[in-house]
Amino acid sequence: MPELPEVETIVRQLSHHLPGRRILSGEVRRPELLREAADSFLGGLEGRRIRRVGRRGKNILLHLSRDQILLVNLGMTGQLLFRSGAAEERDLAHLAVTFTLSGAGFLLYTDVRRFGHLLRFSRGAWEEESRRLGPEPLGKALTAARFHAALQTSRTPIRSWLLDQTRIAGVGNIYAAEALFRAGIHPARSSRSLTPEESKALLAGIRKVMREAIRARGTTLRDYRTADGDRGEFGPALQVYGREGEDCPTCKSRLRRVVFANRSAFFCPRCQPEGL
Repeated sequence: MPELPEVETIVRQLSHHLPGRRILSGEVRRPELLREAADSFLGGLEGRRIRRVGRRGKNILLHLSRDQILLVNLGMTGQLLFRSGAAEERDLAHLAVTFTLSGAGFLLYTDVRRFGHLLRFSRGAWEEESRRLGPEPLGKALTAARFHAALQTSRTPIRSWLLDQTRIAGVGNIYAAEALFRAGIHPARSSRSLTPEESKALLAGIRKVMREAIRARGTTLRDYRTADGDRGEFGPALQVYGREGEDCPTCKSRLRRVVFANRSAFFCPRCQPEGL
């Protein structure tokens, strides 16, 4: 599932193409991806000018004229693509929603498994929805002290805590595994067991790996593509995620995988002792 670095990459690319364009018309081929009738959804968007493109957690936000906001969540396999001409042949198989833009442009949403969704908000409704999400991991408001204090309120395994979008917005399985490895913390440790020093190291690890991934335009394991249709290039830099049975890049121990909460976690048993 695309995480913060992938979504941020898409937002940055779309910010070069979309602001100032108007949504002239739309077509919905997969109405199950909406939370309202297709006619109502399109009627609330057509004619609106795109003012800016933003992000909140794993969500792409198109801020439109007349206080409308279009939220796009990519789910597991969604792609939000900008085309300066009509859709390409490779786009058509799983095309779900098309927006025709002024200036001879098209914004396409495709989704193989159709776990993503597109939602329309008023500004006030979005602000209320946004408050349900946790702080942004790259934001200045999330200090090490605040992060540690939040961890102390839960006995949840730290990997599961990081994946809870109401606690911290934008972290998913890939970057949780990488950050925990960098901080030397076992993924099954209780959140409240982390010391202030460990919490600080974990937050630093989250920020460092995410910034590196953004510079590489994200991680493509299978379906993720940038808004321009390219693959993310961070995959070869992953140190533990998806590398069960390989040598740890630090100590050469065999990397392991453990499943809890129906999700795989990857770690080094020597560099990340279960400890407390």
